[in-house]
Amino acid sequence: MIRVLVVLPFYGGSLPVGRFCVEALRDNGCLVDVFEAPAFYPAFQALKGLKVRQDRLDFLENSYLRVVGEAVLAQADRFQPDLILALAQAPLGIPTLKRLKSAGIPTAMWFVEDYRLFTYWRVFAPHYDIFAVIQKEPFLEELAKAGVRGAFYLPLAAQPSLHRPLELTTTEKRSFGADLSFMGAGYPNRRLAFRRLTAYNFKIWGTEWEGEAALAGCLQMEGRRISPEETVRIFNAAKINLNLHSGTRREEAVTHGDFVNPRTFEIAACGAFQLVDRRTLMPELFADGELAVFDSLEELTDKIEHALAHPEERAAMAGRARERVLREHTYAHRMRVLLEFAAALPGWPRPRTDSGLAAELANLPGDLRNGLAELLQSLELPPATDFETLIAALRSRSGVLSPLECALLFLDEWRKQYRV
Repeated sequence: MIRVLVVLPFYGGSLPVGRFCVEALRDNGCLVDVFEAPAFYPAFQALKGLKVRQDRLDFLENSYLRVVGEAVLAQADRFQPDLILALAQAPLGIPTLKRLKSAGIPTAMWFVEDYRLFTYWRVFAPHYDIFAVIQKEPFLEELAKAGVRGAFYLPLAAQPSLHRPLELTTTEKRSFGADLSFMGAGYPNRRLAFRRLTAYNFKIWGTEWEGEAALAGCLQMEGRRISPEETVRIFNAAKINLNLHSGTRREEAVTHGDFVNPRTFEIAACGAFQLVDRRTLMPELFADGELAVFDSLEELTDKIEHALAHPEERAAMAGRARERVLREHTYAHRMRVLLEFAAALPGWPRPRTDSGLAAELANLPGDLRNGLAELLQSLELPPATDFETLIAALRSRSGVLSPLECALLFLDEWRKQYRV
């Protein structure tokens, strides 16, 4: 069984992606442990409140990140993963990556960012064994020039256990429903585009919309951060979900960029209708007739009018998009591709030297044998699981230990002490 340690980011849009990866890796039969970086973020933020000189603050922040890196190393030493997967913005510094490489533990980064805006990849990418990205050329060529050998294209996806059609209550329909809906941050191009749409029954959800007086009447929940569960209700409740990819240029509302954002897959997985700006990588992900696409603000308003007047067309297109996502674009699909890419690494995964004690315990009579079988089932492990994997699975869980679990962990410590 492949063991993967997922290092989550402190915060941000890649954090839910990381949690989806955890679930998807388990769906692919992996034993997964999670480094909960968000638990360390409040202390990191507290450093900014010290009101010290910038050089002192930089020193303190770097020192704290080294401590977090040591925590990752400690968890890796305990779990002994075959692969460490980090998401964009994960707190893995170069010294930590070098020590993981020295320990023979392969590392992978899924860089779910626009490489043109977030350029820190230049420093970190060469230190990863695998560097998955959501854009193609010229990014892949630039990575090759930087000495990155394990780069490949891995688009975003949806998580069907969350992103799915819902039967909404009357209250939810009233709270979340609208003719037009948008969920996302207030980037300059979106502010420009959405000023034209205020005459509609239009609701905007998300953060960073401060100072936009023209849209104040559309902004919901005072612009607070929206949970993933609320997002799914928003998608399900709207007649039209607007999906305008982010852009930083105020004068360019429709950016004609390359990567396809997660919202595209998530709305589709919900069986909801969307109007999305055209992207260069979109045709290889969705066929004609699965997404309603626009190239300009003028075309957007025309398609809004058409979609509102034709609910049957909206439903049919949304159904086709959902079928495509479930067939090809889930996080389980993406993690399967990542694992296949990792399988090409020399000697991966490393063989484990296990004494096979799990099999010996399984042959014991009575309650112990039955208890072990029930434990393996509760951990979703096969009957032939080796002892090391069983212990790793136990240590990755939290909660009160049963007598059998205590005995197994004690046995593991005894083995280490006497090197059995």
